[in-house]
Amino acid sequence: MPILDELEALLRRSGHLSEGASLPTVSIDRLESEADGASVHLEEGVPRGLALRGCGLTALPESLGALEGLQQLDVTGNSLTQLPESVGRLRRLKRLMADENPLTQLPESLGELGELELLFADGNRLTTFPESLARLTRLERLHARRNRLAAIPEHLGQLTGLKDLRLGKNLLTEVPESLWRLTDLETLDLSENQLVSVSPKLGALTKLRMLDLGHNALTAVPETLGQLTGLSDYLYLSDNALTALPASIGKLRALRYFNATDNALRTLPEALGELASLIELRLYNNRLEVLPASLGELANLLELHLKNNALVSLPESLGRLVRLRKLSLENNRLASLPSSMGGLTGLVELDLRNNQLGVLPESLGELRSLVSLDLRGNRLRALPASLGALPRLEKLDLRWNKLSALPAWLQRLEQRGCTVYL
Repeated sequence: MPILDELEALLRRSGHLSEGASLPTVSIDRLESEADGASVHLEEGVPRGLALRGCGLTALPESLGALEGLQQLDVTGNSLTQLPESVGRLRRLKRLMADENPLTQLPESLGELGELELLFADGNRLTTFPESLARLTRLERLHARRNRLAAIPEHLGQLTGLKDLRLGKNLLTEVPESLWRLTDLETLDLSENQLVSVSPKLGALTKLRMLDLGHNALTAVPETLGQLTGLSDYLYLSDNALTALPASIGKLRALRYFNATDNALRTLPEALGELASLIELRLYNNRLEVLPASLGELANLLELHLKNNALVSLPESLGRLVRLRKLSLENNRLASLPSSMGGLTGLVELDLRNNQLGVLPESLGELRSLVSLDLRGNRLRALPASLGALPRLEKLDLRWNKLSALPAWLQRLEQRGCTVYL
């Protein structure tokens, strides 16, 4: 086939195909799984898939459009500044991957690809999308992270079949109203932009499973966040300028992972305890002084990250988190711990370094699953004897305390293999 001959000549010139060799023919599974290289997938002698990944190509031939039976084209990791207009003749194309190139624009002919379901263009230099993109009514996945998009064009709102939209790490300062019409979205990534606000119409995206608004300049999140009851996978609000979370967050009862680190949160809503499915909660690098008592209702929580806050106390209810495996509380202002912490029987890792603890409750000896206990940089002068009976403890860090005497059980811990730092 002439076009394949032309591609083989290009690959020879770029050093990615040896003299006399032909473009390797592979199964569709191998075509999709290999990270780099050139290969073609044939069905009854007709090219259905073409991969030219990391082949050092600076241009593709216009004759590429002759591959009218092509369903998948992957040109990831080249030096392409543009795609040929003839791409629009690939009317059966379902998947187009062009990540990690220096593309400055996409061809207008893209709108002719009525069968296209997936378009990946991460890591390019795109400043906008062609108007014709609006005609891709079957498009389900559009990725354009790490580009130079300063605005989302209104016509993007016509892609009502989109399920996965990722526009993180661009130059976006606002979101057009049309985007909130994409009510089939399951994944929305607007992270690492310059957004200062989000419309209450966000609540219309009730099919969302993942929402990433992290690394922006948001000062508030609309109450309509609570309407996203399908949100089950991830919610990222990290690295913004949030001083509070909406009480409606408690309606997200299917949510499993929530990250609101690196904000200016001083308090948390009591409704946080209604996140019944939550398994990981990250709230470090805020200004929290207290935690809501409802935190103890998070029965499925496995990890709780609260370092670098201003916590002076912990609620008694914390001890009800019997499934908790990791608790990070370093760099706070804790002077004491509730005795209920002995109820954290699933805890494997407990980090309390750099607080103001003068005493520890005997109940810590009930943490029979504990493997690592970090008590560095506190005000401890004595230790509860119950710590010496922790059967699984492998690391005990006591540096930068002023213990008046070293209990004999420390030596016994070391003799059975626990590393003790003094």
